[in-house]
Amino acid sequence: MTNVHEVLEWYIDAGVDILLEDAPVDRFAETHPSLEKASTTKNGPEKRPIRQFDRQPEATASMALPDAGTVKSAQEAAKSANNLEELHSVIKSFDGCNLKRTAKNTVFADGNPEADVMFIGEAPGRDEDMQGLPFVGRAGQLLDRMLHAIGHNRENAYITNVIPWRPPGNRTPTPQETEICRPFIERHIELVEPSLIVMLGGSSAKTLLKSKDGIMRLRGKWSEVKTSNSKTSAMPTLHPAYLLRQPAHKKLAWQDFVKIRKYLDERPR
Repeated sequence: MTNVHEVLEWYIDAGVDILLEDAPVDRFAETHPSLEKASTTKNGPEKRPIRQFDRQPEATASMALPDAGTVKSAQEAAKSANNLEELHSVIKSFDGCNLKRTAKNTVFADGNPEADVMFIGEAPGRDEDMQGLPFVGRAGQLLDRMLHAIGHNRENAYITNVIPWRPPGNRTPTPQETEICRPFIERHIELVEPSLIVMLGGSSAKTLLKSKDGIMRLRGKWSEVKTSNSKTSAMPTLHPAYLLRQPAHKKLAWQDFVKIRKYLDERPR
C-alpha cells in the first residue's frame, strides 16, 4: 500500500509544492452576493439587478508581451555582456520574460566555467528554484553519478539550462519563452567557449540544434551548436529526470556518456 510520504514525493515531482487551503472548498456551494436569488417580500419577489462583482481583475501592466520586440531586447541585453559575471547580472535584471515573475531565483550555472564540457538542460525545477543552482534535485543527483562514472564532477564540468527561471508547476516552457531566453544561453556558450556541449533532454537539444526531431532520434549522434560567434561540437542525450521515470533507458545514456568520455580523452590539448 502506498504510504503518505510516497504520495507527497509524487506530488512534489509533479510540481505541486504549494498548499492552497487546509480543507477542501465546495465551490458549488459558494454564491456571490450579487448573484443570490431574489428575496420574497409581501408584495412578491424583490427584484435585484444583477450587478458585476465588486472587484474586477486588475490589468497586470508589468507583464511582458512575448513578441519580436522582446526577443530583440533579449538579444541586445545578452550581447552587452562581456563576461559571465556581466551576463549573470544582465539576466537577473531582464524583465522581458514572465517566468521571472513566478520564480524565486534566477538559476544561472554551477560548476567550473573553465571546464571543457558544458552540460545544458531545459529549465530549473522546484529544488533548483529554491537553491538558485541547476541540477540539485533528484535529477541532479543522478547527473552527478553519471559524471562520476566518466571521471568527472562539478569541478571539471559546467552546468546550466536554456531557461534561467522555473516555469510554474514545472510545466514545459512555451516556444515564446524559449525564444526570449535563447540569446542568453547562446551568449553563455560564447563566453564559456567549451570544447563540447552535452544537451540534456529533447527540449534543450531541439532549441540549441534548431531541430524538430525528438530526443530518441537525436541522442547519441554528434552535431554542432552554432551561435553568431561560435561553433561547438555537441552531443544530445537523455535528461536525468527522464531516466528516473524510465530507468531501463539508462543503458542508452551510458552509451552516450562513453562517447563523451572518449571525445574528451582524445581531444587535442
